[in-house]
Amino acid sequence: MKSRSIALSIIMMLISITSQAKEPLSDIQQLGKFLFQDKNLSLNRNQSCASCHSLQPAGGNGLASKVVPGFVDPDNVKNGTAISKGSITSLIGTLNTPSIGYAAHSPSFHWSRNAGLFVGGQFWNGRAKDLSEQAQKPLLNPLEMAMPSEQAVVDRIKEDKRYKELFREAYGINLNVAKVDKVFNLAAKAIGEFEKTSVFNKFTSKFDYVLAGKTTLTGIEEQGLKLFNGKGNCAACHTSETTRNKNGELMLPLFTDFTYDNIGLPRNVKIPNNPEPNLGLGGRSDIAAIDPEGNEIGKHKVMTLRNIALTPPYGHNGVLESLEQVVHFYNSRDTLGAVWDNTDSRFGESGWPQPEVPQNVNSSELGNLGLSPEEEKAIVAFLKTLTDDYQLWGLDSRVPPDSPPPFLISP
Repeated sequence: MKSRSIALSIIMMLISITSQAKEPLSDIQQLGKFLFQDKNLSLNRNQSCASCHSLQPAGGNGLASKVVPGFVDPDNVKNGTAISKGSITSLIGTLNTPSIGYAAHSPSFHWSRNAGLFVGGQFWNGRAKDLSEQAQKPLLNPLEMAMPSEQAVVDRIKEDKRYKELFREAYGINLNVAKVDKVFNLAAKAIGEFEKTSVFNKFTSKFDYVLAGKTTLTGIEEQGLKLFNGKGNCAACHTSETTRNKNGELMLPLFTDFTYDNIGLPRNVKIPNNPEPNLGLGGRSDIAAIDPEGNEIGKHKVMTLRNIALTPPYGHNGVLESLEQVVHFYNSRDTLGAVWDNTDSRFGESGWPQPEVPQNVNSSELGNLGLSPEEEKAIVAFLKTLTDDYQLWGLDSRVPPDSPPPFLISP
């Protein structure tokens, strides 16, 4: 136990050294980092962006969870709860807080004529077209940071004298005379620029080091990758191929196609007050207006699987508690049997509840995959290779702790 504690201390020291060695942030990104962590920008001065998207490891089982941040709410990870508390603690939301790791790579929300699908955007329902718009919404959401207006946010910014210099260095503006809407929009832009940095987009997983030829997958991980791309059909939505963009630059797989799908998740009755199911993309008024047949109802964004091992619980409503349960659900949703809800002790073992939104359930790509228990375990083993900072937690002599990132990829 003592030797393990010493080893963890050494690793944490290496993390500190590695963090200091990263490329410096621009003035705008520095401002964004400061804003991202500022609890004064919430109604009761008790919540920042980092409260639900922590920059620190959330903890849990395994070394990786103790040294690598997943950019989710650490309380949800530790307690298995799906819903984050807002600044007004008596108000409860309905959705599981997603990670913002690699969110910068999502294209702006749009309709793809080629795919015949909505693609991109931010949040589970894509209601923010890009990172800047995403950064604005929690500030004014009564279930999150709960500020009453843009004016109130800007007033809080002006309270802190440090922002006067930060805004001048970042944008060359005088914070005291700039218009409210300009300051608010520039603040959100700065947060979005911070989210584009290597803090959130490392590409340092074991999978990345394997692609670079620095190490190799184990037998079960290799089997899991083949199943992921084949029998398990995971890559149908969580694309795993390395490609190149129009400029010929390497594009590493993000394990998402950024589309929307209804995978038939059961209702999570453990959410406080048991709210009505969130209708996702089809629940947006703007989408409903152009979708009178309700073809988008129940669809939620296909999120990246990078760092997925660090971000339980899973799904837009957090009804699935572990990676093992996720893979088992995809494999057996339509064949396992039925239980009433997720409080049943047999949940996920002898049956699954009915989909919370029965419309538009994807029955062609999942639900009856025919995977054996050993094959499910192999897919889980592969998914764990997608955790960043492998050089720090992998204990792999071929990838020592001072190893540089295998690739340099920017959004």
